[in-house]
Formats: sequence, C-alpha cells, structure tokens
Amino acid sequence: MDIPTLAVWKFTSCDGCQLTLLDCEDELLMLAAKVHIAHFLEASSEVEPGPYDISLVEGSITTPADLRRITEIREQSRILVTIGACATHGGIQALRNFADVAEFTSLVYASPEHIATLAESTPISAHVPVDFELRGCPIDRRQLLNVLQSLLAGRTPDIPNTSVCTECKRRGTTCVTVAEGIPCLGPVTHAGCGALCPAYHRGCYGCFGPMADPNIGALLPILRINGMSATEIDRVFHTFAAAAPEFDQRKADGAAQ
Repeated sequence: MDIPTLAVWKFTSCDGCQLTLLDCEDELLMLAAKVHIAHFLEASSEVEPGPYDISLVEGSITTPADLRRITEIREQSRILVTIGACATHGGIQALRNFADVAEFTSLVYASPEHIATLAESTPISAHVPVDFELRGCPIDRRQLLNVLQSLLAGRTPDIPNTSVCTECKRRGTTCVTVAEGIPCLGPVTHAGCGALCPAYHRGCYGCFGPMADPNIGALLPILRINGMSATEIDRVFHTFAAAAPEFDQRKADGAAQ
C-alpha cells in the first residue's frame, strides 16, 4: 500500500503553527514513519510535486498571488486542513480590514506602487473548501496530532466545538472572572487550548476564535463590570480573530457605548 503524502504550506503568517508541528519531536518521528512528507519548506528544501493526500495550510490570504496559489493547492489536495488563527480567521493582520491599506502602504513604503496586496486579510475558507480547521495562535499540538492520526486511520477527527469554560471545568480550574474579577473571553471562545491562560490566572484572549453561536451580548456587561472600557473590549475582540463575523456581534450589542 502506498504511504500517504503530507504537504505543509505557508501563506501570510509568522510560521508559529508550522513550528508546532516540528516541536512535536518524538511524535513527529513516529508520524514520519506513517506519511511521506512531500512538501514542508520549514523543515526541508526538498519539494515533490502533488497530488497530496493531506495538506496543512498556515496563514491568511493577503495578496493576489495568494489567491492563485491556494486554488492550486486545493486542487492538488485530497484533504485540506487549515492550521492557526491566520488561516481560520484572517489573523492579526486582518486588522487591515478596518483601515485604509492604501494609506498604510503610502506611509511605509518608498515606492508603494510596487506593493501588490489585497485590501483585506481573509481566511482560507473564504476562497476554497476546507475539510477541517485547527484554531489557535499557535495551534495546540495535541489537536494537531489527533487530527493527523485520525485522518491516517480513516477516522473523522474529534474537534471540540464548545467553549474554553468547559475546559476549565474539566481540568478543575477556578473561574478567574468569578474568583478574581479578571476579564475573560472564555465563555465565547472555541475550546481546544486546554484552558491554558486561565490555568495561569489570566483571562482568555480569544486566540481560538469564536465558539459555535457565542452569546456575545451576555458577556459584554461582565467585561465592563470587571473593568474593561469600550476601547479595550474592541481591542480584545479585534486581535487574533479580527475577521470573525461572530465577534462583530458586539457592535450590535452596544459594546461601543
């Protein structure tokens, strides 16, 4: 039987999610025995042509060249998995979506006419079908290994769709908002990180993006009670998942008041 081929691709991003795969170390050695890594420039300059059984895609779409390349990658990939906040929600660079990119380029570059960029940073799913999403900034290594092992075994990956609050309960972490008055996006943020920040007495920053049907309106008064101004609320929702439409519900719910 042929060994499945794996490709890892980068678009506009910091490479942190690809590094998460490399940081798997011992598990990566076992994974390498089950798949043939045909394209992974972060690890090797050797590149083999597709098609590929599994493609992991990091980064958002921000240039015309990105648009062409992601279409080609989708055509060559049997299964496409987006990894990280940039690929799933546009990332921090999606802050450009709320400003004038032409003004930015005119101020930063001596010859802005040579800069080819799009007005918005968008997730991969806005342009091609995506089979699975792994969220986070960066992704969680346990989720990554679970998805790869499941796909290689022919199983559907088990990706939770609850909130970070459920993970706090599972690990026995006391609610930082209730006990310490710390603002936290855990009630509206997608699970998957293992409630890492609350475990260290920090509020969730929402790097895994919105959970399914988040109740933003119910969380806003709690954030205000715990000391967040309208500007701070806008900033925290406009960070890792700036392009997520679910997080924009706060505007309709009066966060700017």
